[in-house]
Amino acid sequence: MARRCELTGKAVLTGNRVSHANRKTKRRFLPNLCNVTLESEALKKSVRLTISAAALRSVEHRGGLDAFLTKARAEELSLKAKRLKREIAKTQQGAKTQQGSEARPAS
Repeated sequence: MARRCELTGKAVLTGNRVSHANRKTKRRFLPNLCNVTLESEALKKSVRLTISAAALRSVEHRGGLDAFLTKARAEELSLKAKRLKREIAKTQQGAKTQQGSEARPAS
């Protein structure tokens, strides 16, 4: 399993551990990843994702998974998240066209 957030792309960083004697040895900075289940309102199903704690706060701030994915750039999303974004866009587009046809009065 890759240590990478599926929504933001946040991954492992490397740096130096510095001792009191100023010796430098390599170390890894791991992202704070959580396994969460998020609800998609457009798809009406729950989705399991591995995301960082910061991404979870961002999802809540933007108003849910659907709103986050519609605003997110595709480069930083994982393959699973890209597929979700495509499905959500397709269902929202279908809902818009269906509402548009209902709004017009029949002649």
